Amino acid sequence: MKKLVHYSAVTSSSSAGPFDPDALRTKYAEERRRRLRSDGISQYVEISGAFSRFGDDPWADPGFEREPIADSVDVAVVGAGFGGLLIGARCKQLGVDNVRMIDKAADVGGTWYWNRYPGIACDVESYVYMPLLEELGYIPTEKYAKGAEIFAHCRRIAEHYDLYRNACLQTEVREIRWQQDSSRWLITTDRGDEIRARFVAMANGYLQKPKLPGIKGITDFKGHAFHTSRWDYTYTGTDLSGLSDKRVGIIGTGATAIQCVPRLAEAVRELFVFQRTPSTVDVRANRPTEPEWAASLEPGWQQRRIENFQILTAGGTSDEDLVDDAWTSLTKKMPIVNEGGPNAAEMADFAKMEEIRARVQAVVTDAATAEALKPWYGYYCKRPCFHDEYLQAFNRDNVSLVDTHGRGVEQITANGVTVDGVEYPLDCLIFATGFEVGTSYSQRTGFEIIGRDGLTLTDKWADGVRSLHGVHVSGFPNCFIESIAQSGFTVNFPYLIDTQSRHIAWVIANALKNGIAELEATSDAEAAWVDTVVQRSSVIAGRRESCTPGYYNREGRADARLNQDSFFFGSPTEYADILDAWRSAGSFEGFAVRQVTHTDQYSGDRS
Repeated sequence: MKKLVHYSAVTSSSSAGPFDPDALRTKYAEERRRRLRSDGISQYVEISGAFSRFGDDPWADPGFEREPIADSVDVAVVGAGFGGLLIGARCKQLGVDNVRMIDKAADVGGTWYWNRYPGIACDVESYVYMPLLEELGYIPTEKYAKGAEIFAHCRRIAEHYDLYRNACLQTEVREIRWQQDSSRWLITTDRGDEIRARFVAMANGYLQKPKLPGIKGITDFKGHAFHTSRWDYTYTGTDLSGLSDKRVGIIGTGATAIQCVPRLAEAVRELFVFQRTPSTVDVRANRPTEPEWAASLEPGWQQRRIENFQILTAGGTSDEDLVDDAWTSLTKKMPIVNEGGPNAAEMADFAKMEEIRARVQAVVTDAATAEALKPWYGYYCKRPCFHDEYLQAFNRDNVSLVDTHGRGVEQITANGVTVDGVEYPLDCLIFATGFEVGTSYSQRTGFEIIGRDGLTLTDKWADGVRSLHGVHVSGFPNCFIESIAQSGFTVNFPYLIDTQSRHIAWVIANALKNGIAELEATSDAEAAWVDTVVQRSSVIAGRRESCTPGYYNREGRADARLNQDSFFFGSPTEYADILDAWRSAGSFEGFAVRQVTHTDQYSGDRS
């Protein structure tokens, strides 16, 4: 007799009834097997060569020119998104003024500069997602702010901290090389610049280089095509009126498509959504900011809210839920979890996913479409999504879901897209296929970092990421790398970015204050941190292996290297606490340090 578990949903608009755990495990495994491919992440095409146009900047001035720069700065920050802005802001707060941001974009903003597709908004509450709200005296207009408002806030940060003054925008780094004789980094760019920096900080972003699917015939399409991160408003019109008589196809059903499909559905003659694996789509429940609530906020409100959200979404508990949304629902009022037991987390996950699937069933009117939109995998196997119009879009007569049953699009032709031998003629093809993950650092950034004794970061990380605290790398003195690899787990990336930015700024400010010429993580300290990350990652190794393929598990390749390149898994704020304790000690533990002298003698061992 099958054992059914009964669960009462607590937050969603739809409830889930009893379910059979064994049947779900079998179903999940079947769906995973259907999607496994032997080519892993190599199934995607790099935006270069014949595909380079997909990476062109539609927002920049194509005629922009300037004279080459040859000067020195204390801090060079590569990347002007949230990471670069926060490093710059935190440095300025600590009195480090000689900071230069370098970015290939024509303005600051990073993700919010590049991604301007219709419907774009943050999927984490804007009061915890948008940084430095208190410092700048700004309150977002909505619980989930739209992209234009977030981009404007990025510019506000740059203006407030005077980061534009010394910035090199519309500038691509070509190489960053350590100069041993001067203890400086030499940065060369496509503008002919030669910039020397005491410290360099890499804030290139976690998901920043677009990727395309390596579908047969991808270069054959004769219609109009673009990637969502380079939206072509010249073709579509700012109000999408240019698509009113068009048959439009979109490949991909991840977080980007969830947001732009509803806007496309309203505008186009026909929309075909090509799906390999459906996303989870929970309630968003966006609403305007209440003036009374904003007026009631007390000093320190944002950091308290950020930490409360981090605790509730990273496995912790709290007596209060300040954000109170679908993100935090999974850890609240879960009878199965609270009762304990060896399978408590799995049962809670099953229950949540049953709730997600029940919502699909309740919203989508066509039975076959509803069935195809149901996700069959663990809740955190893919980035959870939230929207109140995506599922509803499939009830429109002009919208068709083309489910590829986990296999992906068969072929792209001159006239359209082929799935299961059926060609879908299209005027416009949009790739909502995400960004490179798991490729080499130099491929994702477009340049090489060359450290001590000619060691490249590519060679250093050939067998996996190696770092101290996910920021410092032995062999690369005075260099800081912001990354999710070997850093604390979060669903709110600005929380992690700011945690690292505060740390980086503190190290730089104290090194300058104390006459430190070079500081570099020792290989022993680095090895100890790597071992800790690998050990902690083993806790979720089984989950990764059972997940459907995606960028979280490198398209189903959940191997030992993935454990090494993983987050640092600990208690919700443990990573931040470790960095706080390290700074409080003030001893630069785990670093080889050289003071400003005329010798090359180190006070620590660089072994």
